[in-house]
Amino acid sequence: MDETPTETPTPNAPYGTPQAPRLAVRGEAHLEVDPELARIGVTVSARGSDRREALGDLTRRNTTALDLIKTYGEAVEKLETGAFSITPELTKRGKGERIRTYHGRVHITAELTDFTALGELTTRLADLDLTRVDGPWWSLRPTSPAYATARQQAVKEAVQRAREYAQAIGADLAALLELADIGAEGPAPFNGYGGAPRAMGRAAYAGAADTEAAPLDLEPERQHVYANVNARFTMTPPTL
Repeated sequence: MDETPTETPTPNAPYGTPQAPRLAVRGEAHLEVDPELARIGVTVSARGSDRREALGDLTRRNTTALDLIKTYGEAVEKLETGAFSITPELTKRGKGERIRTYHGRVHITAELTDFTALGELTTRLADLDLTRVDGPWWSLRPTSPAYATARQQAVKEAVQRAREYAQAIGADLAALLELADIGAEGPAPFNGYGGAPRAMGRAAYAGAADTEAAPLDLEPERQHVYANVNARFTMTPPTL
């Protein structure tokens, strides 16, 4: 009895066929948008020859800084206390080791959404005794609509580019084979307190003034959002 040979299916050609050519393009998008968040770093310090005295001063100044930040209510989206340290400084003279003084530090991070309040708050914090202010670091929320907008624009750009290529040879798009997300990125990653740092006032190690200083006029740094996709299509037969 003769056996009917089984036909082996022909795999799709990697570059398509004359009846269904393949087309690969990249879609890109770049948005420039206003930031949604601003982070500042606050370092409260204390110094004293007695450990308890230095610790007491540090506790008081830390409480003062926290209470000041909290007065801004909903303008402050996040408030966190980071590293705390109390370090003895030894004398450099003499045979025995003696403690000359104690240094205490507490690091605070505040994240604000109201940039008008940000300028006023940073000025008032910098006006406190032995208080250093760094920042601001501008950023977008991870859930910012800007990321979705950039991705959508990248896809639309890919489709438009593919259609233009196809029409250039008398064809049109037939089907989408693949859409690959190769990255939708916002500003540079945070370094410590935030993204690409933009110095706001270096450090403030000054005693409280008799009158309050004028609020800093801070200009928010525009954020850059990128999206890139690879797309593969099949086309109708071209007219060559």
